[in-house]
Amino acid sequence: MIPSNSASVASAALLGELLRRRRQMAMGRRQMVMGRGGPRAALSRACLSVVSVCRRRRRASGRRSSRMQKISVLLFLAWVSFLFYAGIALFTSGFLLTRLELTNHSSCQEPPGPGSLPWGSQGKPGACWMASRFSRLVLVLVDALRFDFAQPQPSHGPGEPPVSLPFLGKLNSLQRILEIQPHHARLYQSKADPPTTTMQRLKALTTGSLPTFIDAGSNFASYAIVEDNLIKQLTNAGRHVVFMGDDTWKDLFPGAFSQAFFFPSFNVRDLHTVDNGILEHLYPTMDGGEWDVLIAHFLGVDHCGHKYGPHHPEMAKKLSQMDQVIQGLVERLENDTLLVVIGDHGMTITGDHGGDSDLEISAALFLYSPKALFPRVPPKEPEIVPQISLVPTLALLLGLPIPFGNIGEVMAELFAEAEDSQPHSSALAQASALHLNAQQVSRFLHTYSAAAQNLQVKELHQLQNLFSKASADYQRLLQSPQGAEAALQTVITELQQFLRGVRAMCIESWARFSLGRMAGGAALLAAACFLCLLVSQWATYPGFHPFLLTPMACGLASTIVCAGLLATTGLKLDPVVLGAMAAVGSLLPFLWKAWAGWGSKRPLAALFPIPGPVLLFLLIRFAAFFSDSFVVAEARATPFLLGSLILLLVAQLHWEGKLLPPKLLTIPRLCFSASAGQPRHSGTHALGLGVGLLLCIRLAGLFHRCPEETPACHSSPWLSPLASMVGGRAKNLWYGACVGALVALLAAVRLWLCRYSNLKSPEPSVLFVRWGLPLMVLGTAAYWALASGADEAPPRLRALVAGASVVLPRAVAGLAASGLMLLLWRPVTVLVKATTGTPRTRTVLTPFSGPPTSQADLDYVVPQIYRHMQEEFRGRLERTKSQGPLTVAAYQLGSVYSAAMVTALTLLAFPLLLLHAERISLVFLLLFLQSFLLLHLLAAGIPITTPGPFTVPWQAVSAWALMATQTFYSLGHQPVFPAIHWHAAFVGFPEGHGSSTWLPALLVGANTFASHLLFAVGCPLLLLWPFLCESQGARKRWQPLGNEAEARVRPEEEEEPRMEMRLRDAPHHFNAALLQLGLKYLFVLGIQILACALAASILRRHLMVWKVFAPKFIFEAMGFIVSSVGLFLGIALVMRVDGAVSSWFRQLILAQQR
Repeated sequence: MIPSNSASVASAALLGELLRRRRQMAMGRRQMVMGRGGPRAALSRACLSVVSVCRRRRRASGRRSSRMQKISVLLFLAWVSFLFYAGIALFTSGFLLTRLELTNHSSCQEPPGPGSLPWGSQGKPGACWMASRFSRLVLVLVDALRFDFAQPQPSHGPGEPPVSLPFLGKLNSLQRILEIQPHHARLYQSKADPPTTTMQRLKALTTGSLPTFIDAGSNFASYAIVEDNLIKQLTNAGRHVVFMGDDTWKDLFPGAFSQAFFFPSFNVRDLHTVDNGILEHLYPTMDGGEWDVLIAHFLGVDHCGHKYGPHHPEMAKKLSQMDQVIQGLVERLENDTLLVVIGDHGMTITGDHGGDSDLEISAALFLYSPKALFPRVPPKEPEIVPQISLVPTLALLLGLPIPFGNIGEVMAELFAEAEDSQPHSSALAQASALHLNAQQVSRFLHTYSAAAQNLQVKELHQLQNLFSKASADYQRLLQSPQGAEAALQTVITELQQFLRGVRAMCIESWARFSLGRMAGGAALLAAACFLCLLVSQWATYPGFHPFLLTPMACGLASTIVCAGLLATTGLKLDPVVLGAMAAVGSLLPFLWKAWAGWGSKRPLAALFPIPGPVLLFLLIRFAAFFSDSFVVAEARATPFLLGSLILLLVAQLHWEGKLLPPKLLTIPRLCFSASAGQPRHSGTHALGLGVGLLLCIRLAGLFHRCPEETPACHSSPWLSPLASMVGGRAKNLWYGACVGALVALLAAVRLWLCRYSNLKSPEPSVLFVRWGLPLMVLGTAAYWALASGADEAPPRLRALVAGASVVLPRAVAGLAASGLMLLLWRPVTVLVKATTGTPRTRTVLTPFSGPPTSQADLDYVVPQIYRHMQEEFRGRLERTKSQGPLTVAAYQLGSVYSAAMVTALTLLAFPLLLLHAERISLVFLLLFLQSFLLLHLLAAGIPITTPGPFTVPWQAVSAWALMATQTFYSLGHQPVFPAIHWHAAFVGFPEGHGSSTWLPALLVGANTFASHLLFAVGCPLLLLWPFLCESQGARKRWQPLGNEAEARVRPEEEEEPRMEMRLRDAPHHFNAALLQLGLKYLFVLGIQILACALAASILRRHLMVWKVFAPKFIFEAMGFIVSSVGLFLGIALVMRVDGAVSSWFRQLILAQQR
């Protein structure tokens, strides 16, 4: 605790300003006294007036210049971020393409191809393309019904132990029906096409088409389907469609249902509301009979997987409930009704989905009819069928046209005769269904290739030839339907080969890329990185800041010219292309300046100032993104790289002799230099910091989530919420540990603020830190207690618990927002103590002890006593005329910038922590601790030059960015969609968000990129921390004079540490250092996004492109956007504090002058 030292730090800066002003005033008064009484007096007063006006103008001009420098720095950082955004958008528009959605519709009046209706449909009432086999359909969609959930279990032998997995063998009714009625039911393993998100699966299950990768982002906003689909065909045919369940269908098919019961779907913590609502209406609706198609979309299994995982006992209860639902439906079915039970996708071992792992794309499909449907008994191993094959199958079974854009293949087995007495008729019926299906797909290919022109021409021509041959063979068989069984099987094989070839071609063609846009985006990202590197070197040059506004004018001019050319030629105005042109135009001035620098034969090292070890580290990191194995194992490789970099920093400090906290290189105070100061710490200090950092990194690595590609790895059980724990005692112990981590984090922040006397001011922001932060901790702990035990609450208290679960998170977020607003309003929390009275007297120091014993002692001490008495009498005379001189003691000025940054980071951390599971609080505590240790270690090697320029080394920026990545993985994230923590969208909103989509997306994004945000906002601490560490060493800055006596007689040479106030000695160097720091951080992040873009581009035909490289690029792009915004806000906060400090000084000086 050093409040007195902090006061001295502030007084040093404050009195410096006051003394300069007082010397100017005293000089003016002396001139006025000397010239009083004649013409010279008038001339002197006129000169003084002119001088005063000039001084005020110079001060105002300096303030305006400093303000303009700040604005230009912020605008340039925003513009550089825009360059990266334009590169990302241009690359994405060429890499993540969406297929063209056709609005054509099939109809009964327009057959899919030439020729008559298929065999068997002539003369049938209500026949469309094919006579219907069922007049009613019950479609039960059990969300996330993985195939092994429904797979029949073999009976165990007498000595075999039963399988203990809770999800096995719970759908007993399916197995019983398959055994008792093998010709009435069939179980399939349906393969879903990635991405396995609910909205994309629903589109595929109703249109028969394939979703594209980029559509995964629209899972937050399900817009109406414009393509032809089964629901549209049912309504056109006049069928009564009744729906109940997931309200996603409401957005996909607005107004399409004759009766609907929608329930909110996005609250993954709610296991029962949707399912119980369906059961309330399901059986009464069936018994009422006013329906033709009944659709029930259950969500309990999916939500149970998200909340508990598939291995939890709750999953067994949910599956047992679904088993009872299926049994009840089977008992109520009539002969003309088909029952379809299907899962839209599966789930991983953690209960998530969205990717393309086997567990995610494997879903169950069960078909049942009260009348015989299949000619043969089911095989031992269920057949594997593409999920979109259900669309043309249901359309023809119900007597409907197949949706226009379908590329699925009919399940031919369902069109055979139930009795196997007429095999030829069964085969001909199957061939008829396949031929109709092939005609519809051929028509779609012809229409799509004419509109989009992105299908592969060679393969398309081969497939059309295959279809023409199969169609001709089919027409010949229709003319002679008797016999020729071998030829019939050949036609069936050719039609199936055509349909499967079309699906494979579409999968490959819709993954085609625009190489021009991809190359342009990658080039723009590379140019932006090069710009950051150049300007970070030029930022310290004098006169460079006015040049910062030039690129924006050039970029705007380029945009106008490009838009004019596109409008003149009649081409479409593409916002992505216009943004790219603006970015290119803004790069031209800097490229010209760089070319001029090379033309002047400047050494290359001056343009590329990155040290060799850091450059090697960046190259290794850049190259590693081209390896799918590294991307998969990045969670383990990042701590290793960070630990290696820390060891390199310690070794570098040892080699350069800097194993001590930062010191002043030059101090403009008489002839004394900091180089003579004694080392304040030994090498043990830096070694201890390094060991502590490595220990924190190791502990944070215990919180890890294993990727799907490493089945031998086991994810940390500490990432799950406390509500998923079964044991009550263990849950209570973990809850105590989590609350302890909260209290420790709060105590650490308060102790740090107290150390630098930042809790003494009566300002609102300080009062909030003292009282608001404890309230936030209390609210977070209370919310965790309710969330972990909500299911165990008594029934009479559940309403109160539900209300508190809404109020507490919102209250914590509101408190954090209020604290940030107060900090922005009054960022300078300086405690000023102004008193009037006796001035401080001079202390008489002697080089001897006791009374003087020689004439030399008397000659030394008498002048001091005389001066002491002279000052005492002068003070008494002044007090008779006025109240006495003003004595000012100011606290906190030496750490005014860092205090604001630490306070802002703490206020941001608590709402972000609330979005994570409870045990992640331990990771947040480690985050703050290892950041503190890393800052101290980095500060030990950063010299403070006075009056500037100020520079943050590359190794410090690289370590800071790498620590952000390491924390991303320690928080339980992975750069894949199944690992997204969707539960964060319901913190404070357990009932969902209604029609709002931006708020849940914001909450999930804040949860995912919390580490990126915190480290980006705290990046200016890399510049501030070395100045802050100045207070930890000795404060006497004189040269040793040979003996203790001589040292004791020179107290006036004592140099108090000014800490962060040294940054105010050279405002232009301060702004340049902030710009340089921001550009270095953007360069390190830009290298990562550039590597991901190049890897995805070069390896676009790689087997793992959509599983590894594409998700990695998307996550890196989103992380860069969040980091750039956080960096801008952090630097803006430092500038806001600097402006407030300047205003505070001006007000105080004006008060002194008055």
